[in-house]
Amino acid sequence: MTGLDLVLLGVGLLTAASAVMTVISRNLVHAALFLAVALAGIAGVFLVLRADFLALVQLVVYVGAVAVLFLFGLMLTRAPIGREALDSQHRGLALGVSGTLFAVLSWLIVDAFGNVRVEEVAGPRIGDLGIALFRDWVLPFEVLSMLLLAALVGAIVLSRREDGESGEPEPVVPIALAVDPDADPDAAPDAAGEVRA
Repeated sequence: MTGLDLVLLGVGLLTAASAVMTVISRNLVHAALFLAVALAGIAGVFLVLRADFLALVQLVVYVGAVAVLFLFGLMLTRAPIGREALDSQHRGLALGVSGTLFAVLSWLIVDAFGNVRVEEVAGPRIGDLGIALFRDWVLPFEVLSMLLLAALVGAIVLSRREDGESGEPEPVVPIALAVDPDADPDAAPDAAGEVRA
C-alpha cells in the first residue's frame, strides 16, 4: 500500500464520517456544516486522483456556493433547526430505503467496473476547459449563478421584518396605578388598587 493509497483511504473515511454525521445530526446548522466537510472531502478525493480541475470546481460550486447558501437560508429565514420540529418518525423506512439503494448501486458499480484497470491518460489542459466553459457553456453557467442568487435574495426577503416586528412576543408591562403620596409606603394595595393606611 502506497502513501497515496493511505491518503485516499483517510480522505474517504473522513468524507464518509461527515456524510453520516450530516444525516444523524440533531441540528440543521451542524448538518449543513458536516455537508460542507463531506463535499470538501470529495474534492480531496479528486485531488488524490490528480483531477485538479474537478477538485477546484467541487470546492467553488458545492462548498463555496451550495453549502454556504444552505447556511444563509437557515440563518436568514430563522427556520426551526431542532429535530423536534422536523422529525417525521420514519427512521426505519428511511434506513431501509437508503441501505437498499446503497447495496444496489454498489453491486452495479462493481459489476460494471470491477475488472477495469485505470490507466493514466493525458487529458485536455485546464485552459482549454476554461475556454470551452465560457464559450460553449456560458449560458448554463450563468443560469446556475442566477438561480443561486435568486435563492439567496428570496431568503433575505423572507427574513425581513417590517418596522415594529421582531418575531418575538412582547413582554407584558404592568400598568402602574396612581398612589396617594401622603399614604404609608409600606401599606399594601387592596383588590381595587387603592392603598389603605
